Amino acid sequence: MPELPEVETMVRGIRESVEGNVLTDFARCPCLCKPVSLDPGIEVICQAALGQKVHHVWRRAKRVVLELADGAAFVIEPRMTGLMLVSDPPDVGHLRFEWRFREEKKVRSLWFWDRRGLGTVRFLAPNELEQVLGEGNLGVDALEISVTQLFEKLRQTSRQIKVALLDQKLVAGIGNLYASEILHLAKIHPEQVAFSLSKRQVQRIQECTGEILNEAIQYEGSTLGDGTYRNALNKDGSYQNKHKVYAKAQSRCSTCQKEDVVRIVQAQRATFFCPRCQKLK
Repeated sequence: MPELPEVETMVRGIRESVEGNVLTDFARCPCLCKPVSLDPGIEVICQAALGQKVHHVWRRAKRVVLELADGAAFVIEPRMTGLMLVSDPPDVGHLRFEWRFREEKKVRSLWFWDRRGLGTVRFLAPNELEQVLGEGNLGVDALEISVTQLFEKLRQTSRQIKVALLDQKLVAGIGNLYASEILHLAKIHPEQVAFSLSKRQVQRIQECTGEILNEAIQYEGSTLGDGTYRNALNKDGSYQNKHKVYAKAQSRCSTCQKEDVVRIVQAQRATFFCPRCQKLK
């Protein structure tokens, strides 16, 4: 489930503890579950990374990047259930990887925990980072994309707007939950064809994207009913209490107080919207 706000919260939660620390070990944790993808192997990574200082911890779309002093980097994609933790995990049985540091700061270890094992960990050489994470493979970050950039991209696709917003090559970082919330705030029907949107409507989507995502970051993300998402200290986020439509099918819309929220399926993903607030044009 981690989307941009949750990943940004992870990055902010581990940055102070990890940046400036020297990496002394990197290991796969004992786990009987489906292994998380690692590329390349442990021996290659350790040979290149151990003894280096973590220069910078940052986010690219829905990925956590641990950049080392020489420009090489660990790129962690949490996907559905992955977490980056500097505190006790939800359980030890789903710990996947440990980064161990010299005791120069408050934490000795950073952990990657993943219940379903769908996450990935890659180690990229300095010359590979831009190639893999650059705009050739990922779109402009959702918090940085301009109205003009978004309008130009949307006018080139005949997909429904909700589906288009989930395309990480079109705009990077928006996931299923926040796409529903963004379109509700923007008063755009999720089935509206992307190229049919006016410049004014696209501006509204761009503005609402910043508003929704930044507010979600402020509340440290959304922890849903399954309790999977946790911040770096293994605490719940609280933005789920601010949701207007997501997972609220058949409940009265809190915006208009006139219609019930509707659930439909688009590209095999659940979409939630209010038919009164978000009329199809």
